[in-house]
Amino acid sequence: MEASSASSSSSSSSSSSKGFMENVEQPHVLAVDDSIIDRKLIEKLLKNLSCKVTTAENGLRALEFLGLGDHQNSSLEDNVSKVNLVITDYCMPGMTGYELLKKIKESSIMKEVPVVIMSSEYVPNRINKCLEEGAQMFMLKPLRQSDIKKLRCHLMKLERT
Repeated sequence: MEASSASSSSSSSSSSSKGFMENVEQPHVLAVDDSIIDRKLIEKLLKNLSCKVTTAENGLRALEFLGLGDHQNSSLEDNVSKVNLVITDYCMPGMTGYELLKKIKESSIMKEVPVVIMSSEYVPNRINKCLEEGAQMFMLKPLRQSDIKKLRCHLMKLERT
């Protein structure tokens, strides 16, 4: 399986101000989940609210897309402008959502991108650990349209600041 790009045809722009305006109108979200059913659900909910969505089935694929993989350094700045938010499952094989969060927050270029962690398990210690590490929000699965609306409102506030 490889990271599937749902609708990333308009992701490259030569002008950074043009790219910013595109992102205000249509925020780009990277959705990371090892369950194809959950990925499809998140993608559908986000698209219902006019978000552009790219999906990845694990943390390593997400890091590759973000330009944070072991052998990637050249496309970092391009990918920062591409993604306004990362939403990731906590429990995934290979790399947990928490480990992905840490990698993103350790990156000088990506650390400002909000990361939302989701899980089907309510574990207060896990939630606190993620929030302390810099997660914007922790959401319980299955996500509903109302959850995504909260995210979208939050995204729009971030874009205006």
